[in-house]
Amino acid sequence: MTDVQESMRHILRCESDAILNIPVSDAYDRAVELIIEHVHRRRGKLVTSGMGKAGQIAMNIATTFSSTGTPAVNLHPSEAQHGDLGVLQPDDVMLLISNSGKTYEIIALVELAHNLYPRVPLIVITGNPDSPLAAIADVTLSTGGAPEVCPLGLTPTTSTTMMTVIGDVLVVNVMRLTGFSREQYALRHHGGYLGSKSRGEESSTER
Repeated sequence: MTDVQESMRHILRCESDAILNIPVSDAYDRAVELIIEHVHRRRGKLVTSGMGKAGQIAMNIATTFSSTGTPAVNLHPSEAQHGDLGVLQPDDVMLLISNSGKTYEIIALVELAHNLYPRVPLIVITGNPDSPLAAIADVTLSTGGAPEVCPLGLTPTTSTTMMTVIGDVLVVNVMRLTGFSREQYALRHHGGYLGSKSRGEESSTER
């Protein structure tokens, strides 16, 4: 077995263990209920945000929610300070991602958002449930804080996997509880393989 293969097995074990150790709690019930209340009942939207690698995960979560019947947008925390905060509306709910829970740009975004709409609720995904961001959140979803598999222990690797999995938990449960159907999925996917598959028109040549 090569060094790369052995390293791969180690990485798979570490990240699998980290996923299995994500704390399961009623915080997920509350987060899902907040999203359903604000987006599906009040007709607001989900606004996600994060900085750096966490921001890329936040964008992916927003697009996945949008494609499955829950309108969502991603707001870059720095651009928010230059007018993009205007996308926020009073019935929205925010999903903020910060592994440290101390990301300056995200803390500043919360202050700006609450200056505009003080009652907009905050769902936070973080590796540090005792952080300043967690302290001001309505709901905190902890990744479990597993160490990064990066050999330096620095590069977002394990943490971004946890963030993605938590996003999947939220998306799937909102879909389940709102009764999102295959037919509704098809209405949002007009092209590509997934669009064809959702309409029962599968073709191995489509992408």
